[in-house]
Amino acid sequence: MSSTPIVRTDKKQAILDSALQLFVNKGFNATSTASIAKAAGVATGTLFHHFPTKKDIMSQLFLSIKQEFATNMVSNTQFSGDIEQDANTLWQKAIDWAIAQPLKQLFFLQYSMSADIDADVRKQAMNSILGFVVELINRGKQQQIIADFPNALLLENCHGQYLAAIRFFTDNPHLGDDEIHRSASFKLFWQAMKA
Repeated sequence: MSSTPIVRTDKKQAILDSALQLFVNKGFNATSTASIAKAAGVATGTLFHHFPTKKDIMSQLFLSIKQEFATNMVSNTQFSGDIEQDANTLWQKAIDWAIAQPLKQLFFLQYSMSADIDADVRKQAMNSILGFVVELINRGKQQQIIADFPNALLLENCHGQYLAAIRFFTDNPHLGDDEIHRSASFKLFWQAMKA
């Protein structure tokens, strides 16, 4: 990683961008707020003006990346009304995003299940930002296509399946466009969800 500061007119975003690189490359605990400020090209006081604690940086970074991920998944997506087909469309868009955003995906792989992200922040990301996934699950349950298990457990399972798939494609980038592997990743996910 280069030690050149990230030059941005938006200091808050520069802090988040720098934190992303440092958290992925050095880890949350090994990254100081001073190193984030230095990499962002801002004073430490500026960092604390925007984020009172390093944990606040982590939470905001997690939520902003989840929002970007969610926006990408639903933008220009034509939903057919067929639960399985719509789930597959979202799944494939999610995998595409992961392949196109390797640093952000590494962040998710490292921190999505980590105690460094508060459970309330993870819950907010899943229920608010990714609310369309909850809606799809609820419609699937109403139509008896998706298993009638508690939503919180289904959402954790969805998330775990997704993290496993992107770990596979991150470790095997040459298979990212392989139709057999992409299709199999969805089928494994779907088998765990269906009624």
